[in-house]
Amino acid sequence: MFESCADPSQLEGLSWLMCYLTSGKHMLFYTSFLVVMALMVITAPVALMFGFGGALAARSHVTPLRWLGKGYTGMVRGVPDIIFFLFVPVAMDQGLEYLRNLYKCPPSDAPIWANNEFNVCAAAKLPLSTSPQVWHEAYGFALAVIAFSIVFGAFAANVLYGAMNAVPRAQLETAEAYGMSPKQVRRRILIPQMWTYALPGLSNLWMILIKATPLLFLLGVEDIVYWARELGSTKSAIYDYPHPDWRVWYFLVLLFYYLGMTRISEIYLGRLSARLSRGQATMAGEAMRKAGA
Repeated sequence: MFESCADPSQLEGLSWLMCYLTSGKHMLFYTSFLVVMALMVITAPVALMFGFGGALAARSHVTPLRWLGKGYTGMVRGVPDIIFFLFVPVAMDQGLEYLRNLYKCPPSDAPIWANNEFNVCAAAKLPLSTSPQVWHEAYGFALAVIAFSIVFGAFAANVLYGAMNAVPRAQLETAEAYGMSPKQVRRRILIPQMWTYALPGLSNLWMILIKATPLLFLLGVEDIVYWARELGSTKSAIYDYPHPDWRVWYFLVLLFYYLGMTRISEIYLGRLSARLSRGQATMAGEAMRKAGA
């Protein structure tokens, strides 16, 4: 990183530590924190869209659509998360490569799935073997986002479905009495009112999402857990910066990071809950009314 760090064997004390903490691998370690935050920022709205669609489908008067919405939430919630986290990226990756194989590869009698292997021509690979490493990492990250979104979208759908049912029926009937169509009732009354009831459940899902980000390590994404284990493990004299097993210190950094993220989330979610509860006929809204009185 710096010219003074060109020969680590000549360093000692604070100079050694500063060069060690600014090495190339540590830069990747610091960047991986942005990868984790990007996963949360991208997954949260995508999962919310999945959940919103699933909740509306589960409330639909069209029977096949209602079955689809309830089947989605029931299936994903009833299967261990780790199975979906591992299955979805593999299934999507092989599915996309299979479709590309049909259009980009010459006809062949050789089976694509044979001897526990998935064989397609080089032109069908995603990304191509000649693509820069950044595209391979971006592709793996995108598959991880989809896997997380499908899983957390199912839980969000269940939360939103319950929140929609919690909206007082009298409000919906009043809107209908004023001549609003079902779509207008849903758009103007049901959806704006449901967020008050949905926020506690969605807040819990956000906290669970924060805790679930280490699963990126299982999906092949070089996240903070990967680099903490890689950098903290024992390094012999064949490495530039030899040191004993320091993994406990690296994972201690991760501990404070996740506790900090949780605390910051609690503060902002608490403020958002107070804002949404103001004037509402809920326990939180009633408590605020009595406190103001």
